Amino acid sequence: MATESTLAITPGNPVPGFELIDTVSGAKVGLDALRLSKGVVVMFICNHCPYVLHVLDAVIGVAREYERRGVAFVAISSNDVDSYPQDGPEFMRELARARAFGFPYLYDPTQEVARAWQAACTPDFYVVGADGKLGYAGRFDDSTPKNGKPVTGADLRAALDALLEGAAPPAEQRPSLGCSIKWK
Repeated sequence: MATESTLAITPGNPVPGFELIDTVSGAKVGLDALRLSKGVVVMFICNHCPYVLHVLDAVIGVAREYERRGVAFVAISSNDVDSYPQDGPEFMRELARARAFGFPYLYDPTQEVARAWQAACTPDFYVVGADGKLGYAGRFDDSTPKNGKPVTGADLRAALDALLEGAAPPAEQRPSLGCSIKWK
């Protein structure tokens, strides 16, 4: 059953920090270090969700495009790996390498980061300005695995363009739709 994101963190408010292990490099990656860029896209994803897999290639493409413009990207998986072992760190590393992620893929074993961000589903996207405040929370675009709409990244692109232009974030921020985060 599809779950919508909560949009609980209001744009303009500070976001919670984090420091998690990147499943590919083994290095600790923290939000503070990523914020040295013009902004950061924080994505809650996982390996098995059909909603994530539906947009993943486009997400990787958008990340490459906007990283060249100074925006950092990071993906976090917070699913319970006892119930969903395919979302565990070794499988995360395999997916990141197979799909050539250009961004860290972090594992949130305690689910504390997902809870702090009030993430509810995968995929879920957050755009954070260099000031540490939320500019956008919501969906990648209006495409889902079954609605036949093309995957464009239009909603996330609009938020990133506003960030880079120093403009206000989009007034309309629609929740993501995807698989619920698998809580322990």
